[in-house]
Amino acid sequence: MDIYKPLIALLAIVNPIGAIPFFIHFTQGFTPEQRHRTIRVSAFSAFVVIAVSALAGLKIIEFFGISLASFQVGGGTLLLISALQMLNAQPAETREEDVSEGDHKVDAGDSIAIVPLTIPLLTGPATISTMVIYADKTHHWWELAYLVGYGIVIGISVWLAFSASGRIAKVLGRTGINVMTRLMGLLLAALAVEVMSDGLLKLFPILASTVH
Repeated sequence: MDIYKPLIALLAIVNPIGAIPFFIHFTQGFTPEQRHRTIRVSAFSAFVVIAVSALAGLKIIEFFGISLASFQVGGGTLLLISALQMLNAQPAETREEDVSEGDHKVDAGDSIAIVPLTIPLLTGPATISTMVIYADKTHHWWELAYLVGYGIVIGISVWLAFSASGRIAKVLGRTGINVMTRLMGLLLAALAVEVMSDGLLKLFPILASTVH
């Protein structure tokens, strides 16, 4: 397994900086204590989603009798869709319904830290698919530990980005955040094609002879 590719993919998909406008929007009426709690819960939840996907994702797809090759093609397609969203300056896994759901939760006084802020704005199907695909590429326990460790890195990056959201928004502005999101989307698109091609070669071995 290429040690750094999973981290690059995760940073591109989660893209905490791209989620800052949504965080600011959802928490604009919060007290400092509520805001800090939201940041902590979001960061920890992002770590949990990534860690559980890395450790148990393969067992889950095996339980349902899904071949990894098929999962790679499906997961790669999800990554490509997410990349296209990011190229349009939208967070990888967001929908208009998620934003409106967050508004309703804020109005009702409910916590928005987990839904929709962490799931699906930060982590969602594309994130889970990525971890399952790279977990299959591990050959040693320490490689799996790396994937879980990347969950910690993502959790810390979410905590840092949201904690400094006001300053980041002032420095980068909406245009700067959009540019970063598009760059991450371009990177993610390349990774998505690589994952899909790997799955297609397993499903249709004849393609390998055609390529060579």
